[in-house]
Parts: sequence; C-alpha cells; structure tokens
Amino acid sequence: MESKIQELKKDIAELEILYNQAQRRKVKDILTLEIRKLSDELSKIENEIRTSLKQSTPICTSRCYEVKITNYAWDQSDKFVKFYVTLPKVHTIPQENIYCNFNTKSLELHVMNLDNKNYLLAINNLLKPVVPESSNWKVKTDMVIVNVAKSDSSKWDFVTEMEQRSHESRKLPNLDTDENKDPSEMLMNLMKNTYEQGDDEMKRTIAKAWYESQKKGTPY
Repeated sequence: MESKIQELKKDIAELEILYNQAQRRKVKDILTLEIRKLSDELSKIENEIRTSLKQSTPICTSRCYEVKITNYAWDQSDKFVKFYVTLPKVHTIPQENIYCNFNTKSLELHVMNLDNKNYLLAINNLLKPVVPESSNWKVKTDMVIVNVAKSDSSKWDFVTEMEQRSHESRKLPNLDTDENKDPSEMLMNLMKNTYEQGDDEMKRTIAKAWYESQKKGTPY
C-alpha cells in the first residue's frame, strides 16, 4: 500500500511539471483531469490507511477528544520548510500513533492517544506547492518535526497564501502624487484606510481627533 502511495505521488508530481510546461489549453485540460483522477485515488487510499490506523490505535482509558494544534514554530532551508510542534511526552507513545498526510498545498499531522487526546495540526493553502513524496516527519523528545519538501529553493516569507494576503492588505496605499489632487482629500482617504485597518486603540485615537477637529470647525 505504501509503495502504491509513493508511485501515485510521483505520477502526480510529474504530471504537474508537464502541466506547468504545457502551452495549449486542451493539453492543460487533459493533464488537469488526469491529476485530479490520480489525486482522488491517492486521497481514497490515504483515507483507508487513516481509518485502519484509527481502528488499530489503542483504546483510551477514558474517551479521547480532538485538540487542534494552532501553535508551532517554523523555519526553512533551501530544500525544506520545517514545522516544530511541541507536545510533552509525545516521544513516549507508539510510533504508529503519529503520522502525517501531505498534499501539494497542505499538510496534516496526527498524534493519536497522547494523554487521552488526539492532536491535529492542519495547514491548508500553503504559500507554494510542495513535494509530498519527499516530505517526512521525525519524533524528538517532547516534539514532532515536520519537514515539508519545497518544489523549488525560493524563500518563503509566509506559511500560507492567506497570511500573505493579510499582510499585503495591511499595507498603506501610496499617497497620490498628482499635483491636481486635493491634499485634504488625499489625507482623508489615508486616514479612512488607517481607521478601517487599525486596531481598537488606533480607531479610538482617530475618532477622537476627528471629533475634536469638528468641534473647532477645521478640517482634519
């Protein structure tokens, strides 16, 4: 079963390379259908494995409940993006209770039956495509390290596309340098943008300044 998974991942990775090189729309459509077909087959096999692992996992002495992991550290090299997940005593549970699922744009780390808890780290919409068949994980003392293989050696500034979009949306727009632009309008637009994207303290400060300027009868 494991060899079948590896072969499917290699086929998908090669098809994605061909897709990126293809120029004609029809060829791209054919490759997309084949990638989707193999991805569905891969997901089906991985789901079967997950089900099998859950069934073989030792029964908790009391009912287990799922804990979503939201805190982790990350680093990178030219080849990998590395995620460090701290879980006390994780090295004491059976190795088969710890496994990862990798896709080209996501990952899932499962830690089953650790102190009657099932832990899950799920990261979707990774910043860039990764190579599932070259990715791996390691268990250290009180920690799991997930190594996600990069598809190229470029630097990641963020973990996910959402983080990148959020960062870009917080950037203030450049002031319009058009000499015919009304400076008061430029300032108002800037302050409006700052207010909408600012935190509660910033909004209170701007609102107070606006109120005081209106009392004095002068434009902000």
